[in-house]
Amino acid sequence: MSASPGAGGRTPVLVGVAATAQREPDFRKAREPIALMTDAMHAAAADAGSPELLARIDHVMVPRGMWAYPDPARRLAEAAGAQAKTLVAQVGVLQTTLLAEAGRAIARGEADVVLIAGGEAKFREQQARRAGSPEGLTGLDDARVPDRVLRPHDEILSPEEMAAGVAMPVAQYAMADVALRQAEGQTVADQRDEIAGLWARMSEVAAANPAAWQGEAVSAEHIRDESSGNRMLAFPYTKLHNSQWHVDQAAALLLCSLETARALGIARDRMVFPLAVAESNHMLNFTARKRLHRVPGFAHAAERALADARRDLADAAHLELYSCFPAAVRIQQRELGLDRSRDVTVTGGMTFAGGPFNNFVLQAWVRMAQVLREDPGSLGLVTAVSGMLTKQGVTLWSTEPGPGFAASDVSAAVAPDIEAVPVVSEAAGTGRIATYTAHADGQGGAQAVLLCDLDAGGRVLLRSPDPELAQRAVAEDLYGRTVRLATGRDVEVDS
Repeated sequence: MSASPGAGGRTPVLVGVAATAQREPDFRKAREPIALMTDAMHAAAADAGSPELLARIDHVMVPRGMWAYPDPARRLAEAAGAQAKTLVAQVGVLQTTLLAEAGRAIARGEADVVLIAGGEAKFREQQARRAGSPEGLTGLDDARVPDRVLRPHDEILSPEEMAAGVAMPVAQYAMADVALRQAEGQTVADQRDEIAGLWARMSEVAAANPAAWQGEAVSAEHIRDESSGNRMLAFPYTKLHNSQWHVDQAAALLLCSLETARALGIARDRMVFPLAVAESNHMLNFTARKRLHRVPGFAHAAERALADARRDLADAAHLELYSCFPAAVRIQQRELGLDRSRDVTVTGGMTFAGGPFNNFVLQAWVRMAQVLREDPGSLGLVTAVSGMLTKQGVTLWSTEPGPGFAASDVSAAVAPDIEAVPVVSEAAGTGRIATYTAHADGQGGAQAVLLCDLDAGGRVLLRSPDPELAQRAVAEDLYGRTVRLATGRDVEVDS
C-alpha cells in the first residue's frame, strides 16, 4: 500500500476521527465532558479500523474547556491503556497550534501516535443549574498536572474593555461588523439581510450534517429579526447569530506516522493528510486596532499555508471558516478574496452544528476529514480564531499528501499590518464614533457601547446606561456622529 511515491514514512497522517454528542435532558444520566472525550477517542480508533492504535498513543493534547479537570489528557491516556506525554492548551491558544505540535512531533520522530481531543457538556451543566444542583465532575482533586501547558503570551481583553462591560465576545464582534458595514458603505438593512442570508445557508448545511446539534434549516427572516425565541443580543446580532455553546459535544483525532499506519494495516481510504498549518499569534486588543474591519492575519496565514502545500486557494473545494459570529466569516471572506456565493462551511457553523467552547475546530477537522474521504483528492481549508479575531489559523487537508508537512508562524509578517491606537478609560472633549453596538444588559434592557476616536488623539470606549441612546443605536446609524464627553464617562451624541 502506498499513499504517494513521494510520501516519506514520517509523514503525519490523520487516520481516525470521531465526533460524539449527547442530548440527555436529565443531567443525572448525562455523561460529563471527560466521558464524552473518552467515547470520541474509542470511536476514532474504530473509525481507523485499528483499536491497537490506542495503546500506542504517546502524546495526548487537549484544548482547555470550561471544565476544571487538572489534566484531562492523562485521563484519556489511561483510558487508552497508553503511556503518553500530556499537553493542555489554555484558552487563548489556537487549536491549530495543537495540530502544528502534533505534526512536527511526528515528522521529527518525537512522537508516533498522537491523540488530539476536546469536549464540553455545557447542556448538561445548564440542566443541572436549572435544577439547582451541582454539575458533578469527577477527578477534580487529582493532583497530577500536564507535562506541558501552552499559554497565550498576552491578554485577550484589555482593562478598558473589561471596565466598559464588553467582555462577552458578542458585543465586540457586533462592533467589528458595524465597522465593516461602514467601510463597505452598506446600509444597516443591507448588512442585516446579508448576515441573515449567510447564516440561513449555514443552517441548511447543518441540516445535512448528522453530527449537528440543531438539524433543521432556519429562514433568513427568522434569524434576522428579534422574536420571543430569538432575542437581540448585541445589535445587529440576534441569538441565532451567536455561537451555541450550550452543547454536549466532543471530538477526537488520531494522527500517526505514515509508516505506522502502514504497519498497522490501516486502510488507505481512512487516510487524510494535514498538508500545512499556518497561524498568526500577534495579539492586539480589538478596540486598539486602527482598522477595526481588517484582520490581515487570515490572508498571511492562508498565503503561507498554500505556498507550503504548493496549492492555490482556487484548489480548495471545501471550506470551513470559523463562524463564532457573522463578523468573523464576513471578514474572512474579504481577507481571503473568496467568492461570497460559496458555501463557507461543511459543518453548518457554530450556531447550528454546535460551538463547544474552545473545541469547535476539532469538530470541524472531523467533519472535513469525512467530507474529503467522500471526495478523494480534493483540498479542504479550515480556519481558526482565538479571542476577538485576535489570532488566526489556517489548516489545509487532503487525502493526497503534499511535499511534506509544514507548520509556520506568520506573526512577524502580520504585526506591521496592524496599526495600534491608544485607548483610554475616560476622556473629556469631543470625538467621533468609530463603531458601536447596543447589547442586552442582563436585566431585560439594553445599553449602548461606543468606541470613539477623540479629536485630541486616541480612543475611548464608553458604556452608556441611557435607554434612549441604546434605542438610537438600533434605530439609527451612529457611525461618525460627533460625541461630546464630560469628565468621567458621560456622553452626548449629536443627532
